[in-house]
Order: sequence, then C-alpha cells, then structure tokens
Amino acid sequence: MWLVTGANGQLGCELRRLIPNAVFADSKMLDITGTTDVMNFVREKNIDLIINCAAYTAVDKAESEPDIARRVNVDGVRNLALTGVPLIHISTDYVFDGKGHRPYSPSDKTNPVSVYGQTKLQGENVIMGVANTAVIIRTAWLYSAFGNNFVKTMRRLGAERAELNVVADQIGTPTWAADLAAAIVKIAGEIKPGMQAIYHYSNAGACSWYDFAHSIMELSGLKCKVNPINTAQYPTPAKRPHYSVLDKDDIVRDFGVSVPHWRDSLKKALAEFATNSY
Repeated sequence: MWLVTGANGQLGCELRRLIPNAVFADSKMLDITGTTDVMNFVREKNIDLIINCAAYTAVDKAESEPDIARRVNVDGVRNLALTGVPLIHISTDYVFDGKGHRPYSPSDKTNPVSVYGQTKLQGENVIMGVANTAVIIRTAWLYSAFGNNFVKTMRRLGAERAELNVVADQIGTPTWAADLAAAIVKIAGEIKPGMQAIYHYSNAGACSWYDFAHSIMELSGLKCKVNPINTAQYPTPAKRPHYSVLDKDDIVRDFGVSVPHWRDSLKKALAEFATNSY
C-alpha cells in the first residue's frame, strides 16, 4: 500500500486522481513530526512506499518561524526516512542560490539563501543519511487548481485590476502539478531497493515571473496589463534565487518521464480550470 502525505496540497490532490487507492494522509490524520505516530501508522496500514508531499512551504513566513519550518521539513522527513520504507520526497529549486546561468543539475553545489531553502536541503541530507531506498525530486513554481498558487492569484487579480507589477528578473520554470504527479507515479513503479538518488522535475523551457503572469493573462483572456519590475522594487522577507531553471536530463534518461513545455501545460491547466473538470 502506498502512502501520500500532505494529501490536501496541490500535488497530493493531483495524485488522488492517479492513484485513488493509496492512503492519503493530511496533517490531522498523520503528524509526520511525531516519530512514534509515523512508525505506528506505517506499520498498521502496511505501507510499502511513501510519497512525501508534506512540507512547510510558506517561504517568507519561514524567516520568522525557522523552528516550525525545521520541525516539518527536517524532523518530519527524518521520521519518514527512519521507517525503512522506500521514500519519494519532494524538494525544491530553492536549495540553490540562483547565481548560476545554466540549468542546475542534481549534482550541482547547493547554497540556499532562505530559511525555507535551508530546511529543505537539511531534509534532503537527512534522507540520504538515513533512508535505505529514496528518490528526491526537486521541483519549482508549482501550480494547480488546488490550494494557493501564482496562477490562481494572477487570474483573480487580473479580473479585478487594470494592471499589475510583476518581478521580471527572477528566472525559473513553472510546473503544473498534474505533470509532476504523473512523473512521480511512473517513478514509484520503477524504484529499485537500495536506490538513493536526486532528480529534477519541472516543465520545460524558462521564463520570468513577469513572462509567466503575462501568459496567464493572455491565455485566460484577461485584459490586465502586466508591468515588469525588478526584485528590489518588490522586497520580501526571504531572498529568492534569481535563476533556478532545473536540468531534467537525468530523470528523462532514467525513467522516460514526459516533460511538456511550460506554456503547453499552462494551456491545458487553464482549459481544465475553465471546464471545472477538477
């Protein structure tokens, strides 16, 4: 039986559509920060694979709540790894400092510039030191019809305002959660005992938040004007990497997963938004 933690998040909700017979646990059903709770839950449910989508993801809030972020992103991850059950863990592009100018490969040096990024990297390191079998998948700029995300925010503001200012000097790649979920399920069926590996998955291509917002307005038929600004004009408590495009060559080579271009996936996602097929 497979266990999906963080079941009510964007990725957890997409996984429900693909593997409805798995055990889906939110924080009320399973507090991953409780060592005994995790061990008992995994044993009682006969879990033989864990897909960990649970995380503290409030990037700016983490700067003032580092202990809470670590409890979930490090201690909780350690508890899952200690079960000895094969683990697929979702991490982030924020483990990089963003000073590079080419897509980051999984083996590139990490150097997070925020508490969130630091705790996610610590979680990765714990897994590699504790888990018997584990695959870590770093992703970026996740969005879906579920939860709060950039696409939903832009569509809401685009319908309310005549124009918006959006950062144009942070470059990365959006990821439709449905695409990542499909990749995870494919990988889950091919994990070999003793495997320990880090992979990257986002959609293909690269863009700025400004480019992304402009495409959302265009493809949604919204007339809101998007103005490019730089990071200094939109200060936030947490620093973001200026460049965090991820190299997906390894995951494509090893598992043959599909990596659609971000605009193609955005078109599909917005079509589903419009038809309420979620």
